[in-house]
Amino acid sequence: MTKWVYGFGDGQAEGTADLKNLLGGKGANLAEMSNLGLPVPPGFTITTEVCTAFYDAGEQYPDDLSVQVDDALTQVEMLAGARFGDASNPLLVSVRSGARASMPGMMDTVLNLGLNDETVAGLAALSGDERFAYDSYRRFIQMYGDVVLGVDHYLFEDLIEDHKHDADVTLDTDLTVDDWKTIVDQFKALVERELGKPFPTDPKEQLWGAISAVFMSWRNDRANTYRRLHNIPEAWGTAVNVQAMVFGNMGEDSATGVTFTRNPSTGENEIYGEYLINAQGEDVVAGIRTPQQLTIKARQAAEDELPSMEEAMPETYAALTGIMGTLETHYRDMQDIEFTVQSGKLWMLQTRSGKRTAAAALKIAVEMASEGVITREEALMRIEAEALDQLLHPTLDPDASRTVITSGLPASPGAASGVVMFDADSAERAAHDGHSVILVRIETSPEDIHGMHASKGILTSRGGMTSHAAVVARGMGRPCVSGAGTLNIDYAAKVLSVGGHQIREGGIITIDGSTGDVMLGPVETIDPVLSDDFQTLMAWADDVRRLKVRANAEIPDDARTARDFGAEGIGLCRTEHMFFESDRIPAVREMILAETETDRRRALAKILPMQRQDFVDLFSIMEGRPVTIRLLDPPLHEFLPRTDAEMEETAKQAGVSVATIRARAHDLHEFNPMLGHRGCRLGISYPEIYEMQARAIFEAMLAMQEDRNQAVVPEIMIPLVGSRRELDILKQHIDGVANELGIAPDRGAYIIGTMIELPRAALMAGDIAETAEFFSFGTNDLTQTTFGLSRDDSGAFLEDYIRGGIFARDPFVSIDKDGVGQLVELAAERGKSARADIKLGICGEHGGDPASIAFCESIGLDYVSCSPYRVPIARLSAAQAALQANEDAAS
Repeated sequence: MTKWVYGFGDGQAEGTADLKNLLGGKGANLAEMSNLGLPVPPGFTITTEVCTAFYDAGEQYPDDLSVQVDDALTQVEMLAGARFGDASNPLLVSVRSGARASMPGMMDTVLNLGLNDETVAGLAALSGDERFAYDSYRRFIQMYGDVVLGVDHYLFEDLIEDHKHDADVTLDTDLTVDDWKTIVDQFKALVERELGKPFPTDPKEQLWGAISAVFMSWRNDRANTYRRLHNIPEAWGTAVNVQAMVFGNMGEDSATGVTFTRNPSTGENEIYGEYLINAQGEDVVAGIRTPQQLTIKARQAAEDELPSMEEAMPETYAALTGIMGTLETHYRDMQDIEFTVQSGKLWMLQTRSGKRTAAAALKIAVEMASEGVITREEALMRIEAEALDQLLHPTLDPDASRTVITSGLPASPGAASGVVMFDADSAERAAHDGHSVILVRIETSPEDIHGMHASKGILTSRGGMTSHAAVVARGMGRPCVSGAGTLNIDYAAKVLSVGGHQIREGGIITIDGSTGDVMLGPVETIDPVLSDDFQTLMAWADDVRRLKVRANAEIPDDARTARDFGAEGIGLCRTEHMFFESDRIPAVREMILAETETDRRRALAKILPMQRQDFVDLFSIMEGRPVTIRLLDPPLHEFLPRTDAEMEETAKQAGVSVATIRARAHDLHEFNPMLGHRGCRLGISYPEIYEMQARAIFEAMLAMQEDRNQAVVPEIMIPLVGSRRELDILKQHIDGVANELGIAPDRGAYIIGTMIELPRAALMAGDIAETAEFFSFGTNDLTQTTFGLSRDDSGAFLEDYIRGGIFARDPFVSIDKDGVGQLVELAAERGKSARADIKLGICGEHGGDPASIAFCESIGLDYVSCSPYRVPIARLSAAQAALQANEDAAS
């Protein structure tokens, strides 16, 4: 028979902390505290397996569950010295959720369960406080009516407010026992009126109603959203904890509170929390009364006149601090603890590893490792890599007021306020004039790059987490909100409309790229400061990781940022971004408009010195670290002007008619440019383009050697290769340029490789590796070509796929291990078979995703490359992946 129920209490338990997956975090820790001999009200946990079975069976329970619940309830009755449903000595219970991952406030809770018109009288007699009994009864009806029966919470609150108004009182605590009796009758009448049947009075019926409500809340909207945001699988399910009630609202010697063993905001080793005398836990959360400080120090700092727990309940406070020390020592981590004091006796209701800011997490982990409480390896595993984003970008001041007008996707972290500009040129001009700018576009394209760079933040109404705007913004460290579909952007009128608001060019908005919120007007931000703890942890990470970490960068500022964040090279320099710079776009367009190779070479000669200086700058900044340069990739039409004004200007510069430009744009038009004349196909058709770029690379390399005595070994990457023959042809052109400059192609002065971004390239990797000296997996495009998905357009329906369980996560955010990952692994194996020393890396957005980095570690890639502001995240993730791999190998 399957064991569905585990009991705890009286210094012993059937479970332990190790059974977290089965008992959920709350149930496992209640069991552990019981085994430690701490004062825990007795109870039992219904396992997460019941939740799974419940949904699998069409919301039906296993046949033998009710018997096990009855047996466990009998044991609780014995330990508590009371009987469930007994009129003279009633046992009341709480029913709470408890998933294996903490999901605070996302699921449902019911307190004071077991009360009815008979048991409330017994509770009044036992406590000697009739007001307390009826206050508890009304709380139960209100909570059960809302959570289990579906009667809107505000309807109960309205009745209380109306009664307080009639009684001429302000606070709930001012209401008398007769008031609560009247309100109880009103509550019951409300339930019957709303549901057409009376409030349930049978405690067993109440219990199963509450258990079902908790299980059903696993799939409520807020829980679903929380799981999606935190990547918690729905298959995990939740446990249900049924526990004997203890009451913090039994008088002035009773209280309830929450405490952290360390400050969760700063990480300081100090008690942090609050409590309320003569209250239940919901009062602290609901804000009905102002909580009081736990310590004298905190009370003084807050200039609070209400006594701290240390002053009001010194003996109980001393017991609490002793237990806090016990729990932090036992769990070897900062704890978040809920407690209740009933008639002077302290009871522990929950402990868990406390949620904390990234700064606090760093401080706590480094301090505990330095103190010998945990190892350095454990400290590294304690930090959520993604949380480091909090430390690298400006964030909104939590105390600042804000008006959220819409939300989109949190595409690039950080926050910024600025004047709205609707095109890249205007953004650049406004920034030059000293304004902070938010560039607002329906969607961005490569030609917007200068405006994006000039802006403090980017907002788009289309696109997903890996759209052009998102990718470029992350690389630049700019906050970005993408896919804000409720925005109506009118370029002609230069106005943004949403939710009844109209923001014209020059109006101010604020975006939060960490949450996706868009706000009206300016909101104060806080600049990031990297602590010594950050540097310490990064050094520990570098000591244990195997994977190298590079950055995707082509702009000098980005390269410096990447280097300062610890990048060990550039894994992707996208040369097309350089082509859009204002000083060279006229020559680029001249080259595209040229009708002969001679004319194209003449135009390319104008670009050569600028391209050469680009590479000198990058080589200088990277100080001998490897630099992988991808030759021109996008189709040529992307560089042509789009508006009439731009066409007229280009026509004057190139000495041709506007009609010629329109005709060339028409000739270059493609129905599916992502699979069109781009990448190595451009090099095959127009080898002079790649020859110019190769010459710029080699001349920059020679300049570094001659002028700065610095050796540089460029890595030249040919994009979109699908066959070895393509690579062979282009390698001949590149080697030819090297020979002209006196560089021997076979002496290791440079290496040539390719980006694996087509399924055919992955399948033919063994053949391609006969020529390629390195593979860089371009998993952005490999994901597109494997799935047949456009990363710019799929955001409109990807959420449906995730909700439907087709995708666990957005495959452009975290690599699809089963499909795309299989191609990467296969290509890596075949590449190594053909060339044992082939260098293998990944340069898509997945290079900065912790789960994808773990996959790269598992298949033996040499490096990951990510946007500059993801470098610290990648360094920590690579260390965590190595530690996990070692642990798996040892087990």
